[in-house]
Amino acid sequence: MARTPEYFVGKTIIITGAASGIGAATALIFAREGANIVLADINKEKADEVAAAVKKLGAGALAVALDVTDRAAVDKMVKAAVAKFGVIDFLFNSAGAAGRRASFLEIDQTLWEQTFALNSTGVFNCMQAVLPHMLSHDAGVIVNVASQSHKRGGPGASIHYAAAKGAVVTMTMGVAREFAGQGIRALSISPGPIDTPFQAAAETPPEFIEKARADVPMGRFGRPDEIGEMVLFMCSDACEFMTADTVYINGGGGWR
Repeated sequence: MARTPEYFVGKTIIITGAASGIGAATALIFAREGANIVLADINKEKADEVAAAVKKLGAGALAVALDVTDRAAVDKMVKAAVAKFGVIDFLFNSAGAAGRRASFLEIDQTLWEQTFALNSTGVFNCMQAVLPHMLSHDAGVIVNVASQSHKRGGPGASIHYAAAKGAVVTMTMGVAREFAGQGIRALSISPGPIDTPFQAAAETPPEFIEKARADVPMGRFGRPDEIGEMVLFMCSDACEFMTADTVYINGGGGWR
């Protein structure tokens, strides 16, 4: 929670991947606190549904169809957000996917490039597009979704994804350190397994899911809202000295 009552009221956050999972949960959490939400997602229909839920909470909402790998589209989205709400205070890069599970020798060029395009280049595009605006106001917080897999390497199933998320952790650290003296904070979150549509999209076998669950001492997957609440804290005035780090949210697992 923020130190200042109603800290988020009237402030604006851009959320990519806002149509489902962690992005949608975070949108509702920020709406609960009175923030305006820019809901950017390749699935505009679902983004519209989340926007309607945001508005029911009394917050401002703008749903935008967005492919984060398309830099021109990202620039257009940021301009639309500024035109709608004036100042962009926060950016949460939640859009990401593993594509499909594959052992290292099964990873082809297409899967490798698509995985990096969505998970790394997409984050790069959004950060670089919004930073000039934040710098013009000498303030801004960027939070990126990484993954605890960057510590484990993803052997046997997702080296491509782990490598792309490792790039996110490093890129976040670099941006944080480069702009720390100009009012910008940048952080990443490295979740363990979270109960979202992510696993289905990656065609994860049931035995892989059960193995991942067994690796968590708490005995369960995390919930999207548990990540969203951390994003809220990171963006608040309660942790103004925090930047460049990645925070692990994994129920105590992920290190075996």
